[in-house]
Amino acid sequence: MTGTVDPTVINLVVFVLAVFVGYHVIWNVTPALHTPLMSVTNAISSVIIVGAILAAGPSEVDFGSIVGAVAVGLAAVNVFGGFLVTQRMLGMFKKKTPRVENAAEKEKA
Repeated sequence: MTGTVDPTVINLVVFVLAVFVGYHVIWNVTPALHTPLMSVTNAISSVIIVGAILAAGPSEVDFGSIVGAVAVGLAAVNVFGGFLVTQRMLGMFKKKTPRVENAAEKEKA
């Protein structure tokens, strides 16, 4: 058997492997690594924004430029939301300062 493999089959195999690996990577992450992983995901999304801007940039409006513009919007929402979630999670690890009311009550007692 000689011949070439259809590129659609190769792309499908790569997609299935990416889904399989991605599933196992995400579900086996310990909670301590979740926040850094989210930060890396946000960085990857920012690279996607650059690529989408390049795709949306040609002078003529065609299907690719419309999809690129949609990708810019969706990736921007993803990056913004990811940074909000990351900031909130990092805030959970900060030391809480005692309230002024509690300190005054302790001094009276």
